[in-house]
Amino acid sequence: MERTLEQFDQILRRCRDLFEKKTRDYGTAWRILRPSSLTDQIFIKAKRIRSIEEKGQQKVEDSIEYDYIGMINYSLMAMVQLSLPEDTPLEMPPKEALRHFDAKVAETRTLLDAKNHDYGEAWRDMRVSSMTDLILMKLLRIKQIEDNEGKTIASEGLEANYQDIVNYAIFALIKLQEQKNII
Repeated sequence: MERTLEQFDQILRRCRDLFEKKTRDYGTAWRILRPSSLTDQIFIKAKRIRSIEEKGQQKVEDSIEYDYIGMINYSLMAMVQLSLPEDTPLEMPPKEALRHFDAKVAETRTLLDAKNHDYGEAWRDMRVSSMTDLILMKLLRIKQIEDNEGKTIASEGLEANYQDIVNYAIFALIKLQEQKNII
């Protein structure tokens, strides 16, 4: 299980590097997006991956791995959005954006470690396509919670679902890395 945490850290370094570079390029323009718009961005990426999995080919050269990284970063952005007070200015210094990003990464890593312990790394025996489907299911759950104005009766909230998306995307990237020796 220690290997999983090392792989998590490796992938998140890549995600953070991309987030940091885009923050320097664009500022925190992503802050204008409501969480539901971030959910839709993640949904687009997950649907693309599923479409490629089902068709067995792709016509646009953007890698599936890059889409998983996008899902991770958009999920982390959504968690940051949910945690900030409504009156927080849209533009924030890159260091502050990274601080919020890192805090959500740390919380998600702790959850991954706990669940990975309890489930005995069952994800290692799963198909990447199943992880894509689970991400899509989590997104449908998030959309329903958003449509219900964040209210749930017996279910986990938005952040827990975003965290699960991050972790399933990381598991998929680990499996892809191990299959193709990429990332």
